[in-house]
Amino acid sequence: MSMSIEDTGKVRDGFPRPFPNTPSNVLEQLRMNGKVVVVTGGADGIGFAVAEAMAEAGGDVALLYNSNDKAIVRAQGLALAHNIKAAAFKADVSDPNQVQDVIQKVVVEFGKIDVFVANAGMAISKPILEQTLDEYKKQMSVNVDGVVYCAKYVGQVFKDQGFGNLIITSSMSAQIVNVPVDQPVYNATKAYVTHFGKSLAREWREFARVNIVSPGFFDTKMGAGPLALNEAYRMSVLGRQGHVKEIKGLYLYLASDASSYQTGSDVLIDGGYVLP
Repeated sequence: MSMSIEDTGKVRDGFPRPFPNTPSNVLEQLRMNGKVVVVTGGADGIGFAVAEAMAEAGGDVALLYNSNDKAIVRAQGLALAHNIKAAAFKADVSDPNQVQDVIQKVVVEFGKIDVFVANAGMAISKPILEQTLDEYKKQMSVNVDGVVYCAKYVGQVFKDQGFGNLIITSSMSAQIVNVPVDQPVYNATKAYVTHFGKSLAREWREFARVNIVSPGFFDTKMGAGPLALNEAYRMSVLGRQGHVKEIKGLYLYLASDASSYQTGSDVLIDGGYVLP
């Protein structure tokens, strides 16, 4: 950091860096042809919507799943519908050995990884005084450890390649205390990965971009539960939950060359929930 006017006038070697050699046409910037995208939690909900968006834009996709075998059929469907390469890989993101192994399998199968979407997550919405320590550890193992493991091992791939793009799915719960359901552990896990992603954007500045998406309530299994549904409608400025088709464009933008000057950002998409 420059500490004086004199410091700011110094010429630094390597600066300014050149503009990227990307298309000027915005629709061409959004194309994903020739790129390989990995999505964890890719069998359903936001994860599958993201994989579908990448395939629709011409990208090859790898869907990572843990227990939902639907990913296998869905990968086959994407390949047939969009004339791209798609495959499903089973891995528990809370196990570092499985994460390391599956990332290497993807590299062998696809030849590279351009974009990695760390999307897998879970919620146990209980107050801390009612939550068991095993429940606490389970959330931490998926929401925090899973993102860290994915970042560690795909980050090495990015560094070796000399390029890469990590997108972390966080939550508006990283920024607010949700009501009326108390869920301090879940909220804290999302605050962790949000700041972790911003820190990686600095650390990986020479070879990869890193951004965070923070969804509000979407109409999925991870959306508003029965106790919070009516409040979710009332608190959202738009008066409803989001449909997964409404988040596809955001992930595509961050994955594509259209966002080549964006890194370290936390993008909120919540229907205006956090405004009031």
